[in-house]
Amino acid sequence: MTSGYPSLPGFPASLPHPVAATSPLHAHGITLRPALEQDMAFLRDLYHQSRAAELAAVPWPDVTRRAFLDSQFELQHRHYIGQYPDAAFLIVERTGSPLGRLYLHADGDALHIIDILLLSAVRGQGMGTALLVHVQQLARQHACDAVKLSVLRDNAAALRLYQRLGFARVGGDTLRLAMRQALS
Repeated sequence: MTSGYPSLPGFPASLPHPVAATSPLHAHGITLRPALEQDMAFLRDLYHQSRAAELAAVPWPDVTRRAFLDSQFELQHRHYIGQYPDAAFLIVERTGSPLGRLYLHADGDALHIIDILLLSAVRGQGMGTALLVHVQQLARQHACDAVKLSVLRDNAAALRLYQRLGFARVGGDTLRLAMRQALS
């Protein structure tokens, strides 16, 4: 990258993910497209935003906080690319402006939501619900038996949303809950 950050592994080539008129995303004007190297600055800022509340009380200078978040983003990105090389790394957009990311991986008979993250300015407007219902539709179209994901235990809002949409807890560890929704 030319932004002064170390070069990170790029995204694998991915096919476009058209949003059909029957998708709940269509009603919100949302489109999905493969993530590209030029999206890295947006994705980095999105990650920073997602951790802002968590780090607000840490008495670090801004430069230290930014360096920490950059390193965490880079580790996460390398993990996702290395662990899921054939995943769909998608940018969530409305009218050409990025709003978030949706990373999906076909995992045997299930569609795995690796990550779903929206800008804080668009949360609470039904877009997360629309994305999840869209993923459920994709899973059914591809004859998957389930959709699975994990969520931080302290993310009460996401946990409520997932439970409302039919996801059940199936395990986890001290930080995250594993959840699954059976489709059959």
